[in-house]
Amino acid sequence: MARAPAPTALDSLPAKAAGFTGRDAELARLLDALDPAAPGDPQQAVLVTAVSGLGGIGKTALAVEAAYAARERGWFPGGVLFVDLHGHDDAPATAKQALRSLLCALGVEVEDMPATEGEQAALYRSMLARRGREHGAVLVLADNASTPQQVRPLLPGESRHRVLVTSRHRLPQLGARLVPLDQLTPEAAYDLLDLALRIAHQDDDRAGRESRAVGRLAELCGHLPLALQIVAALLVEDREKPVTELVEDLTASHDLLAHLDDGERSVRAAFDLSYRRLPAEQAWLLRLLALMPGTESGLDVIAALFDGGYGQARALLVELERAHLVEQGQLRGRWRMHDLVRLHAAGKATADERGSVRTRVLAHYLERAEAADARLRGRAGQPFPQLFRDREEAVAWFDRECQNLVAATQWAVDRKVAFEAACLAAVIAEYLEWRRRFEEGVIVHRAAQVAAGRAGDRQGEAAAWNRMGIALRGTGRLREAWKAHQRAGDLYHALGNRIGTAMAASNLGTVLSGVGHVDEAVEAFQTALRLFRSMGDRHSEAGAWNNLGLILRKAVRVDEALAALRRALDLYRETGDRPREGRTWHNYGVALNARGRVTEAVTACLNSLEICEESQDWHGAGQTLCALALVHDTAGDPARARDHWLRAADAYERAGADREAAQARRAARLNGPAPTDKPTPASPPARTTDSAPPSPHPPDAPDTAGP
Repeated sequence: MARAPAPTALDSLPAKAAGFTGRDAELARLLDALDPAAPGDPQQAVLVTAVSGLGGIGKTALAVEAAYAARERGWFPGGVLFVDLHGHDDAPATAKQALRSLLCALGVEVEDMPATEGEQAALYRSMLARRGREHGAVLVLADNASTPQQVRPLLPGESRHRVLVTSRHRLPQLGARLVPLDQLTPEAAYDLLDLALRIAHQDDDRAGRESRAVGRLAELCGHLPLALQIVAALLVEDREKPVTELVEDLTASHDLLAHLDDGERSVRAAFDLSYRRLPAEQAWLLRLLALMPGTESGLDVIAALFDGGYGQARALLVELERAHLVEQGQLRGRWRMHDLVRLHAAGKATADERGSVRTRVLAHYLERAEAADARLRGRAGQPFPQLFRDREEAVAWFDRECQNLVAATQWAVDRKVAFEAACLAAVIAEYLEWRRRFEEGVIVHRAAQVAAGRAGDRQGEAAAWNRMGIALRGTGRLREAWKAHQRAGDLYHALGNRIGTAMAASNLGTVLSGVGHVDEAVEAFQTALRLFRSMGDRHSEAGAWNNLGLILRKAVRVDEALAALRRALDLYRETGDRPREGRTWHNYGVALNARGRVTEAVTACLNSLEICEESQDWHGAGQTLCALALVHDTAGDPARARDHWLRAADAYERAGADREAAQARRAARLNGPAPTDKPTPASPPARTTDSAPPSPHPPDAPDTAGP
């Protein structure tokens, strides 16, 4: 009796993911690749498209969605074959097992199955070829591959067929067209949550009612589709639970990943599958990367984590990138990882690894920060470490590493590295002040202050209070700055540190000046000057003269102010501090203008501007251009004044000072139209809601005194 033909399973796609959204661009790329009418090489044996990405990023959902869309368009009349390769399970499917599954789907009886993998692959290609001739093209969806070896035997021989692969690895060896998946955008994450809630209960409008909380929930999930689907399920399970309450639960949790589990799906379990398959050295580096400060790390600091050097570090990073556990940062040579991957990997780290990372990273950053700080200060006659060729390179390093440096100083709470972290806080203080990153300064110096207090380091505590006052003054919190400098002065005085006492007094004088206590400010500066002179600290003395000159000018004691500022200029030139000399030229020009010596004021301001541009002090350049604008306005030349206001706005924008830039542009508008014989730069609209008129007085450029 003849045997009936074996049944086929050529429409075996899994169900579509409910609430699929946010992948329009990636879906379009996949369909472009699968389209049989798309331009390409007609001799190509098979077009393979690999959807790669982090576990839980939604690779399978996208691939299944694309497969359904392709079938609906009639592109694969021969059917769709689906096979799950379980690439990251403890026992991944072999190519032979996958071939047996596909052959069964094509109608091959088990007893007719060839014995060897090579014979099975040959029969598979033959069956696909016959299917193609009789019915048309076939799409093969190989889900969850981990190695090229799992996929390569599944490639058909005919160009009409297509293979779609999903993997946590890029699998570049396949020569596939790659469609990498990243986390969802905030908007797409919101849509996913809203759609998931409404699918379960049509009238569930919690997302719309609590849109801010939904945005925060998406952030906590790292905009990862798997995590978002899990929290959506938790909300569906409890319809009365406000989104805000779930956000509070996740925020307060000491183990966020434990909450991202709905009983069936788990973010931790998804990441565990990837982690367990890593070679030991890659897993070790992943754990260490998760402990790094900040969100992105450069190759130089990563290489400092171990003794293998740059080459070994780069090779391991490339392998982790292929597994989608790390990715390139915003700049080439920098690396980052998803927030939830960082949390997962950090949880695998040992106490010894945590201590090793902190020790090595702080040593690396201290060495480079000290070298960059020496270049930034640029004092004549001082030798420079050779880590940076010039000031520009040092500043660029500071700018790249600022977030990480600030984060590393927070390790001051760890007694084992508290001293090194506090030293780093002191070294980066000048940069933070120069870049006007005062909020970061408050964070950095508070950590140093707490560490010094716990260690009983009274000198370090006094220095941290002094720097804290400088940062607080920069944020406009003058009352707190006043108290900080008083505390620093008291500690220095009790320790018998006359230089420290003088520095605190000089900084206190600047705060007193800012709140209008003229006589007390003058007294504080005079106290500081006596102490600096007695100790022979001519550089700090220059700063006190500069700041005294500012308060004397405000008190309309202009001749005394000019004498004080002239003294500061002489001392700064003597000590070779070009940046602070530039600030003092600015103040000197303002005082000269107040005295009616307009020509000399312009010359002084131009001296200041030259130094500011030389040192890339764009905020200082903006201040000096404002001063020049007011000088020309006072002299009855509104056209030049307007030109300088516009240039000031450009400089402020380069410095990231949007409020000051908007005020400068407002002042330019008040000075009337530009002269007809001179093109005027286009003025973008103000980016601030501040409606205050521009100040009629040029901004001051005070100096700070700190160890």
